[in-house]
Amino acid sequence: MDQRDRRARVAVAGAYFVQGFCFAGLLTQVAALQRKFGFDDTQLSLVLLAVPVVAGVGSVVAGLLSARLGSSPVLRAGGPGVCLAITLAGFAAQRWQLYVALAFVGLMLGLVDATMNMQGVGVERRYRRPVLNSFHAAWSAGAILGALATSGTAHLGWSIGASLGAVAATGVVLALLVGPGQLRRAEEALQTPAATQAATETQIPWRPIILVGVAMMLMFVADSAVSNWSSVFIEKALHASTSVAALGLAAYQTTMLLGRTAGDRLVSRFSPTAVVSVGGVVGGLGLILVAASGTPALSIAGFAVVGLGLSLVVPQSFSAAGRLDPAGTGIAIARVNLFNYVGFVVGAGMIGAVAESLSLRWAFVIPAVLVAGIVALAPAFRTHAPEAPTLSPSPASSAPAG
Repeated sequence: MDQRDRRARVAVAGAYFVQGFCFAGLLTQVAALQRKFGFDDTQLSLVLLAVPVVAGVGSVVAGLLSARLGSSPVLRAGGPGVCLAITLAGFAAQRWQLYVALAFVGLMLGLVDATMNMQGVGVERRYRRPVLNSFHAAWSAGAILGALATSGTAHLGWSIGASLGAVAATGVVLALLVGPGQLRRAEEALQTPAATQAATETQIPWRPIILVGVAMMLMFVADSAVSNWSSVFIEKALHASTSVAALGLAAYQTTMLLGRTAGDRLVSRFSPTAVVSVGGVVGGLGLILVAASGTPALSIAGFAVVGLGLSLVVPQSFSAAGRLDPAGTGIAIARVNLFNYVGFVVGAGMIGAVAESLSLRWAFVIPAVLVAGIVALAPAFRTHAPEAPTLSPSPASSAPAG
């Protein structure tokens, strides 16, 4: 790869890192926010439900803007926007202020989730081999440090606002540093203008997008359970401190990082179908271990197993979507990204309802059953670019040579 491609890969990895760092910094404060504002489990689930709903709007907006401007300008605005949004959530003093801040969080998350994956798929096209897993590994590395930042600041007695403000300040600096290296609009596809126009005119097929999207949705139901409820489960059901409770998400993201670090090699050696299928089985077993755990240590181990199993589902979903859109318009990626938020919406609502009516333990059994659907849908990850319409040759090109 030339220097430009390597620079773009580092820049895009940095964007993933910032998103994971800020997102985990916020999620590991869920239990603290619940105490601060006096939410019961049902109320908390409704608050969490609103974030992915608004994020879905952000993803749609990202698709529209990126088709006109390219994904980089949207991503470069959205990264600092996420940082600002989590700071506002940390310093919210009243419920209405928290609601407004979380709506802003959702909008910015949607913008960044869609555009960073557009950039990631663009880099993968330029490398002509699997590299998207490495970007999601960078996201997981950021999430690990974000969770550990919460654990450390909680141990030091920092307020929610101070903790999230420190995470956000770090994120802004990194986002501004890596932004200039991202792919420009003309660099996101590897096709000639004529081929790009032909591919753009070809309708991107919905059936493979839906199948891959549903698999990703099921993954995010499980991810929603872990991300939103792991700290609550360890703190409330297993009577651990806030600093210990944050380690559940840290363990989950640590094994996500390990799986994604090896993911590009695994996909090249086996296939997207194989790694997604095996991962679904392992992730389900990890969720069952969490539900059966009687100590914080055992539950943290269960979250680690879940992370290892489900680590490759999301990057392979976006990679599959990218193959359906060789022109690099971002349309397929934005569509698949919507299933991300559907999974979080279903997960937040369902997990909260189960936790309230039964127990937090049962809230992890349900996702364990649902991830079996990932195994069934694994063959859908064998996607291929749609055939572009045949371009009529121009008189000049059809004239005989000589």
